Order: sequence, then C-alpha cells, then structure tokens
Amino acid sequence: MRLSLGRRFSVFYAALVYLFLYLPISILIMYSFNQSKLNAVWTGFTFDWYGKLFQNTAVLEAMKTSLTVAFINTIAATMIGTLAAVGMYRYHFRGKMALEGLVFLPIVIPEIVMGISLLALFSQLHVPLGFFTLVAAHITFSVPFVMVVVRARLAGFDKHIEEAAMDLGATPWQTFVKVTLPVIAPGVIAGALLTFTLSIDDVVISFFVAGPGSETLPLKIFSMVKFGVTPEINALSTLMLIVTLCIVFIAERIQQKNK
Repeated sequence: MRLSLGRRFSVFYAALVYLFLYLPISILIMYSFNQSKLNAVWTGFTFDWYGKLFQNTAVLEAMKTSLTVAFINTIAATMIGTLAAVGMYRYHFRGKMALEGLVFLPIVIPEIVMGISLLALFSQLHVPLGFFTLVAAHITFSVPFVMVVVRARLAGFDKHIEEAAMDLGATPWQTFVKVTLPVIAPGVIAGALLTFTLSIDDVVISFFVAGPGSETLPLKIFSMVKFGVTPEINALSTLMLIVTLCIVFIAERIQQKNK
C-alpha cells in the first residue's frame, strides 16, 4: 500500500513539474492561432498571423541575419572546438589544467559579463560593431561547448587505433581524418547542432555586440515585445521552437545510434 501511494505521489509530482514547464509554451502556441490581437481573449482560430509574419520584411531580414551568423558560427566553432578538444586530449604539457579552465570559463560566467567583456574588447581595438563582431562573439562562446561534447566522445577512445594506423604508414593528418574523426563524428555532429541552437537563440551577448544592420531574430523579437505581445510574436516564437526541437531531436537520434 505504501509503495502504491509513493508511486501515485511520484506521478502527481512529475505531472505538476511538467505542467509548470510546458503549460506556458502550450499557451503561447495556442494563441499564435488566435484571431484577436489580445492574448487574453480567444476569439477564434486563424492562420493569418503566420501569413503576416512572412510578409514582415524586417522580421525576414532579421531571420536571414540569424541563420547566416548561426551557419558561419557552427562551421568555425565546430572546426576550432574539435581540433582543440583532440589536441587537449592527446597531448600533455605544463599548465594544461589551467588552460582547460580558461577555455571552459565562457560556459560558467554569466552571459551579461561575457557580452560586456566583448564589447569592451571591440571598443579598445576600435572595431566597429556589426556583422563581424557578432560572428566573432558567437564563435567565442560556442567553441567551449563543442570542446565539452567532443571531449566526452574522446573519453572512450582507444589510442591504440591511432598507433596502429601510424605503424602502417599513415601520416598524423591521415590518421586524424581517416581514423580519429570517424570515431568522434557523432560528438562533432552533436556539438555542431548544439552550437547552431545556442547561436540562433542568443539574446544577451548579441545585444552588446550587434551593430546597425546586424539585428538578429531574437533581438527583433525582444524589440517587438516592448510594444506588446501580439499573436505575430507568438507565431514567430512557435516557429523558432519547432526548429529548435527538430535540431535537438536530430542530435538525440545521432547520439542514440552511436552508443
């Protein structure tokens, strides 16, 4: 009887947690189909707000900027993070622990501190804020996330495979491309997908380093919210949620297939 009550309480508690987490998201999605401009009153079902969203040139331009930054950031951060993770895993040198701590520092410090620091750096270097500074900032905070994911994949890597390849005449680069990279590929892909999601979702750091003409989609949503939340914003948020969930689903499938 006690076990039955315990299970019932666990199910009830879990239901409350999931309700608290996902009910606001469900309401946001529901009101993206609301005919009324007010989110407080449901007047009927419509797709009009999605149509108006795709006719909004400012939003489409911001979406284009976000996707461009995200793709460039994903490619650059994945390459840098993967090579850094392999190097840190393979080689041992004095000060390695301190260097690893510095590399992973952007993960633990608040985003607002990171944003102000990058803004101060670009200001001291007299670099005008714009698309370049936005991409550079995204790469800076994305590389450590790629390194964490790839290092986790390297934890179970057998170094004897590399030694066997080099004994058979493979160069270090051939060993990396044909032996190491295929083994850690799931971690690299997962890190790339995580980087893309973080980049397209960032607000705080982008707020400090984005200049005129380089407004991202999250910043555009933030500016639209200042004038009141309309179903058009709900529709935009719903589409971003769908894209993010698709990326997470793909990453999970890749991880499961390679376990």
